[in-house]
Amino acid sequence: MKDVLVTCPPMLGQFDRFIDPAAQQGMRLHRADVTQTLSEDELCALLPGYDGWIIGDDPATRRVFEAGRSGRLRGAVKWGIGVDNVDFDACRDLGIPIANTPMMFGAEVADIATAYVIGLARELFLIDRGVREGGWPKPAGISLAGRRAGVVGLGDIGRNVAARLQVLGMGVVAFDPGVEGDAGIAGLARASWPEGVDRLDFLVFTCALNEHNRHMLNADVLAYCKPGIRVVNVARGPLIDGAALLAALQSGQVHSAALDVFEVEPLPEDSPLRRMERCIFGSHNGSNTVDAVDRASNVAIERLARTLR
Repeated sequence: MKDVLVTCPPMLGQFDRFIDPAAQQGMRLHRADVTQTLSEDELCALLPGYDGWIIGDDPATRRVFEAGRSGRLRGAVKWGIGVDNVDFDACRDLGIPIANTPMMFGAEVADIATAYVIGLARELFLIDRGVREGGWPKPAGISLAGRRAGVVGLGDIGRNVAARLQVLGMGVVAFDPGVEGDAGIAGLARASWPEGVDRLDFLVFTCALNEHNRHMLNADVLAYCKPGIRVVNVARGPLIDGAALLAALQSGQVHSAALDVFEVEPLPEDSPLRRMERCIFGSHNGSNTVDAVDRASNVAIERLARTLR
């Protein structure tokens, strides 16, 4: 039996379901004690004792892989599609086979993004909190039909988001330099970032994080945005300059924001964002359904097993 460390929170949440499928592939799964990610030091101490690693959003750096390779580590799989935390060059140099599990939960994350758009439009967060506190608030929201949304990223998640927003009657413009045309979505408009953000009512971030787009939503772009824009991020926290977003929320330039991801996760207890009334916060949980976790975890197990045989 090959020993495999699992550090991915959604998979850990349903851990017992994957023990037998892994055993059938000759692997014994081990549960990491993790809330969101382990640190480099923790990983360097743990990984030498394992043959394989199912990675979450942990810092899968060269240092970490070198530590693992000095011991038993001979293969790894990144659970999910996002790979900005993984040093693939280090894996290649060290001879560690590695893969990810793309196209597993575009629909699920798009569902969350769409729900956030609706929640911000109708200010459901204010109503919920007000009723819980004994009030009976009736804020006037905005209708979605005829509004314009910008979707940043036209991968699996972005395409699913664009299609859902169109069903709601919204006009959708997509930003993604790596995808040409309408990506098979009739009526989809295209633009180069940040062209036209001054005409958008919503911005929805669904793209991967890379060296070129960190803080792509910054103070300059926010100043250019249409006053009262609503911002949704279900992708990666560092796409948005958190300090700039905070200032824009405080000034009213940004009406409200729904954030499933943050620059630091979990969101620090003393983060001033926590005091922003017009925000909905998630826990980097947009892909976490029983069905999606089952799909991604079983694919991760199968791909890792092939490398460890």
